[in-house]
Amino acid sequence: MKSDKYILKDHEAIPTDNLEEWGRMFNNKDRIVKQETLPNGKRVSTVFLGLNYNWGEGEPLLFETMVFNPDEIDMERYSTWEEAEKGHKRMVKKYL
Repeated sequence: MKSDKYILKDHEAIPTDNLEEWGRMFNNKDRIVKQETLPNGKRVSTVFLGLNYNWGEGEPLLFETMVFNPDEIDMERYSTWEEAEKGHKRMVKKYL
């Protein structure tokens, strides 16, 4: 069975069953794709999750962008670092 846990190596998600290695990843700021506060006060955060959030079939969803603002929370998930970078830019543009 394929692992649902992943670590990052040079922005590439690698499956792992090594819980110690996986746990250390959460203390590493390298899992942050980008975080910023927009001029209107909304905060956009994109990070590597370390777990596959695609519980069904298909590509694993390992990265997440969340937008935090007083009125609502918005979120998207992605499979790769590159998709996460693009998704972050889309969310910033949407909420500027």
